[in-house]
Amino acid sequence: MLIFILILLVLVIVVVAIIKFEIHPFLALFTGAILYGLLAGMPNALIISSITEGFGGVLGRIGLLILFGVIIGTFLEKSGGAFVIAKKVLSWVGEKSVMLGMMITGYISSIPVFGDSAFIMLNPINKSLSFKGKLPYAATTVALTLGITATHSLVPPTPGPIAAAGILEADLGRIILFGAIISALGLIPCYYFCKYWVSNIHLEPAFAKVDKLGYSGKSPSLGKSFMPIVIPLLLIILSSIAAYPTKPFGENHLTALILFIGNPIIALLLGAFLAFSLPEKLDKKILSSSGWFGEALLIGAPVILITGAGGVFGKMLQNSGIADQISGLMSTGHWSLFLPFAMAFALKSAQGSSTVALVTTASIMVPLMPTLGLDSEVMRVFTVLATGAGAIAVSHANDSFFWAMTQLSGMNIKQGYQSHSLGTLILSITSMVIIFLMASLLA
Repeated sequence: MLIFILILLVLVIVVVAIIKFEIHPFLALFTGAILYGLLAGMPNALIISSITEGFGGVLGRIGLLILFGVIIGTFLEKSGGAFVIAKKVLSWVGEKSVMLGMMITGYISSIPVFGDSAFIMLNPINKSLSFKGKLPYAATTVALTLGITATHSLVPPTPGPIAAAGILEADLGRIILFGAIISALGLIPCYYFCKYWVSNIHLEPAFAKVDKLGYSGKSPSLGKSFMPIVIPLLLIILSSIAAYPTKPFGENHLTALILFIGNPIIALLLGAFLAFSLPEKLDKKILSSSGWFGEALLIGAPVILITGAGGVFGKMLQNSGIADQISGLMSTGHWSLFLPFAMAFALKSAQGSSTVALVTTASIMVPLMPTLGLDSEVMRVFTVLATGAGAIAVSHANDSFFWAMTQLSGMNIKQGYQSHSLGTLILSITSMVIIFLMASLLA
């Protein structure tokens, strides 16, 4: 029982440090891991080895994945490529279906682009189209935020799901495939929530000119804009199929090539190079430390460091022998999926960041996987997805995305809770139910 009290104590200290004292999550997680090791009575040498192995092991697997994903998203955002995708999706669904269009646009845009950035970029379009279509602005806004939230927590190459997949050594191709399906299905009740509940919230938008976020060059074509997103995802999924035990493509040079270019690191590297073609003119300034590339490094660095600190925390728990302490706690893997869901849900609600919730929960789950019956290849995938579902909710006043949404849309706090916050709760629970049902059928 003592070890559970220690874990709870350290997690409370970490969350309070992040929320109350505004300490950076990297420092809070890293220090919390060392504190846990000391309180658990681990030998000094084991604490040091847990730090080096945990940090280096995790970043060796996923540090580059996070970085390449951020580079792709930054170039899409800065070049106007994401804006082109958004306008095309909206033209497909029509101005009279703005609510559905904004949800689909947010769903697609948030796969490579951070949630806050995606909303800032798309909200001017949302304002204009809701006015033209004479639709409730609050409803179209929340449809957009929920579409963004769904893929932000469930579909790589968003940093959180990539980090969780790397920490738990889950197949990234399956996570992309299942995550896309689950997040899409999870948005169905959210659409009706927006249509019948949020539509009753009166919100008068202050209109702003829709532009390309300050980019002065010519926007890339639709096909060119889609390539950095679609090609890496297809390569990763194709590689996962090729790696099946049944060897569907046989054992030959083509299969070897597919496995190589479909490796997530190589696939996302190719995606990053494709993203370099998005600006009208690629000059050395864009790739410099003060240009778009340098900005991507600044965005990605904190996420990578937080992920590394989470790896230290997980390794510290693993080396403390926690798995032996909970042996027999849960006997069936399907029900065990609710443990990572509940942990990520609590962490997200407490400190606001979905990425921190994903990384921390995945790190804690590493030593628990075998005893919870979650260490098979398929259950590792569903564990990552259950963690992502938990990290969706609840988005409220401690979440930067909540403030971006309310301030840019003109909502007050009460309206934000009644619409966006409640919507994330519906999306989270719906996604978890779908995950449980899929795991029961496929595992």
